[in-house]
Amino acid sequence: MTVVLGIETSCDETGVGIVVDGELRANAIASSVELHARYGGVVPEVASRAHVEAMLPTIRRACLDAGLALTDLDAVAVTEGPGLAGALLVGVAAAKALAAGLGVPLFGVHHLAAHVAVDTLEHGPLPEGTIGLLVSGGHSSLVDVRDVAAPVVLGETLDDAAGEAFDKVARLLGLGFPGGPIVDRVARDGSADAIAFPRGMAGDGTYDFSFSGLKTAVARWIAAQADVPVADVAASFQEAVADVLTQKAVAACVDRGADTLVIGGGVAANSRLRALAAERCETAGVRLRVPRPGLCTDNGAMVAALGHLLVARGAAPSPPDVGARSTFPLPH
Repeated sequence: MTVVLGIETSCDETGVGIVVDGELRANAIASSVELHARYGGVVPEVASRAHVEAMLPTIRRACLDAGLALTDLDAVAVTEGPGLAGALLVGVAAAKALAAGLGVPLFGVHHLAAHVAVDTLEHGPLPEGTIGLLVSGGHSSLVDVRDVAAPVVLGETLDDAAGEAFDKVARLLGLGFPGGPIVDRVARDGSADAIAFPRGMAGDGTYDFSFSGLKTAVARWIAAQADVPVADVAASFQEAVADVLTQKAVAACVDRGADTLVIGGGVAANSRLRALAAERCETAGVRLRVPRPGLCTDNGAMVAALGHLLVARGAAPSPPDVGARSTFPLPH
C-alpha cells in the first residue's frame, strides 16, 4: 500500500488530499473566499494568513476522512508553484516539516500538471495521445500531455486568463466574487446569442488565447446601455469564452492526432464549457475527459494524485531546499 498526502496552497484554498494506491481517500478543503469577497478579489496577505490558520486543522480532517494516521504516509507532495508567493510558502513549509518529521520523501509539483493528473483518479491513466486544456483564474493553456508530470505548452493566454475575465465581468455586472460560478448560474436565464461579443484570436492558426479584448467589449457594451440585461450579457460573454476555448482545444487534438482531450482547472467546472466541449469532441471523434466539478477547482487531491504517480514511477524526490515558485513556466 502506497499512501501519499498532497498539500495545495497556491491561492485562496487550503487543500489536503490523500491518495492510496491510486484511489482518492480524502479531499479536505478550507476556503478563504469569503474573506476576499469584500475586496472583489484575492488579497495575497489575507490568503497567506488564512492558510497558516487552516493548515493543521485541514491535515487532521483529511487523515480522519481517510481513516489513516500521519505515520501511515509514504510520501508528501506539495504545490511548488506557480501561485501567490506567500500562500505557496505556507504550503511548502508545512510539507517540508511533515516530510522531515515522518522521514518520508517530499515531492514539489507543478500546479497545472496537478490539474491534469487529478483526472486519473476518476478515469484512470491518460493515453499517450492526450491534449490538455487548463483553464483557471490565473491560467489558460493548451498542453501536450506526453508526460503528465511535465506537460508541454502548445499555447497560452497572452493577457487575461479565462477565470480572471469571468471575475472582471461579474464585477461589471455587480454579481460578486468569485465570478465564475455566479456568471454560470445567471447565464442559464439568458440568451447566448443576444449579444455578439468578439472571439479573440479565434481562427488565427495558433493555440494562444486572448480575453482582454472580450472583457473590454463587455465593459463598453454595458456602459452604453440604459438598462443592462444581466442574464443575456452573462450568457453571451460565457458563450464567447467557451467557444474560443473549445474551438482551439479540439483543433489541437485534430491537428496533432490526439484522440483524448482532458480539461482541468476551475473554469472546467463551467457548465457551458463542459457541454460545448462534449458536442465538439463528439463531432471530431475525440474522447473528452473532465473531472467532476469538485476536483476542477484547486484542491489537495490533485497534488496527491500527481505525487502518487511520481512515487509509482520511481521519480527522485525534491531536494531539501525546494522552495515556492510564484512563476514556474512549463516547458514549451
